[in-house]
Amino acid sequence: MFSLVVRMEVRPGRRAEFLAGIAANAEASVRDEPGCLRFDVCSVAGDENRFLLYELYVDEAAFAAHKGAPHFAQWRTVAAEVVANQVNTTGSLLVTHTTEES
Repeated sequence: MFSLVVRMEVRPGRRAEFLAGIAANAEASVRDEPGCLRFDVCSVAGDENRFLLYELYVDEAAFAAHKGAPHFAQWRTVAAEVVANQVNTTGSLLVTHTTEES
């Protein structure tokens, strides 16, 4: 499985706009993309403008499809206005444990 961890810093005063945009992108990704298995958005303690995203796809092709989705294009429009800095780290899921209900 293809994993992506994204560190984001949002411009001051743009937090609400960021959260609305990223929530719409995350929801559509999981709902509309069969290859997107997970899309989590986490806040960073002590800094309301920093976030971590964790995305999980069945493979790299599914991630490429994600980047071509209409909702991703909408997100990129929002991101251009609200995101000050972003670092993407890709990898492969090696071990997982969960207690989530299906």
